Amino acid sequence: MSSFEEAETEETVTCLHLTFYHPGQAEKMMFRCLDFCRRQQVRADDTAKFGRDSSLCRYSLMDTRVSRIQFSLQFYRRLHTSEYGFEIKNLSKKTKLTVSQTELGYLNKIDLPLKCIICFGDYQILAEIQEGEAVDYFEIHLHLAEAPILQERCLPSLQPIPENGVSPSFPLSQGKSPTEIDENEL
Repeated sequence: MSSFEEAETEETVTCLHLTFYHPGQAEKMMFRCLDFCRRQQVRADDTAKFGRDSSLCRYSLMDTRVSRIQFSLQFYRRLHTSEYGFEIKNLSKKTKLTVSQTELGYLNKIDLPLKCIICFGDYQILAEIQEGEAVDYFEIHLHLAEAPILQERCLPSLQPIPENGVSPSFPLSQGKSPTEIDENEL
């Protein structure tokens, strides 16, 4: 047998990509303690904590408005499957955490979707899970966004367009439900 045939089977590693954004990141440099250059290995039984206190948190955010421990991420294996996932838990007593529009209060936890946006205060974090098979550890790869991840989009007010394709010249009053008008009355 060749050494190629005897080599260990290479297993893929689950990687959690986290892209951070804060509107004041250039001036306040709250991400200066985060390592954006390389993937970081985390043991499967460790909890990845994010917050202000560097003695308690593996990932420190240098901002007095961030809780000492803001939130944690726990890697786990789903029951009766070979799939892995992450659980996110809000550890801040003062700030609610939003995960894809689900609001988490203190000690509330939820499974992290494969792709979602995590928000607290002015912080926006895009979380994307790259699935793998490794059991003993996972990786976290941090990224820095130059522009906001969440854009508030102002949609124009939707007005009904009659079948003839011409918009009415009168504005619809807000709060009133549309009324049906006979086309002969226009």
